[in-house]
Formats: sequence, structure tokens, C-alpha cells
Amino acid sequence: MRPAVLTTMILLLGCGTGDRAGQPAAGADGENGFEPPVATNAEIPIAYPPALYREGVEGTVVLRLFIDETGKIVPDSTMIAEGSGYPPLDSAALAGVPELQYAPARRDGVAVATTFLQPVQFQLPENATPGG
Repeated sequence: MRPAVLTTMILLLGCGTGDRAGQPAAGADGENGFEPPVATNAEIPIAYPPALYREGVEGTVVLRLFIDETGKIVPDSTMIAEGSGYPPLDSAALAGVPELQYAPARRDGVAVATTFLQPVQFQLPENATPGG
């Protein structure tokens, strides 16, 4: 069982999006009728590696994910788009992906499959900024 403090300092930041062809999609404001996927987990299922937490190591991993029109992650599509510089943080982010849940992206109100970037921030409590 992992300590609660470790799970609270891992943040899924707003996702960047792109369509299947790799073209940039509109932002969350619904421009061009596109709404990006939204994480729906009650708790973030990514564990801060305990040794790095104790050492005060922080970092951000950017994952490239592909979800289908039901919001399910296509398992073989996951990859690291930008590493944190710490392989254990990168591995921890990847290890939590199967438990991530999303509401699907929408284009003109219709659920669509999409590729997007999902930043995962590993941050110590004392360095957390209020409101995010």
C-alpha cells in the first residue's frame, strides 16, 4: 500500500491534443467543435517512486496516449513523448497508464478517437503551488 501523501502530489495536468493524423486540434474552448478527453479517475493511479520522493526528486513526464471513441486507452499506443530525466519517474508514469480513465474527446458533440499528450507532474508537497 502506498502512502496517501505520495499519490496526492502527482498531478495530471491538462492534456494537449492532436487528431489521428497528427494535426493539432482545437483547445478545450471548443474551437472548431473539438473538446479534448478529460481524466475521470477519482484518485490518480500513478505512484511516486518512494526512493525518489525521499531524495526530493521532482519532474514531469509527458505521455502520448491514444484513446478510442469510448474513452479507453489503446494499450499498445502509449509512449513517453518527453521524459523527466529520471527513468524511475518515467517508468512510474507508464506503469499507471492502464488504470487511467477518460471521458472521450468530442468533435461537434460526437465522441471521437484521438491521440493526445498527457503531462504527469511528480511534485513534493512543500513545492506545490496553491490551486494547482
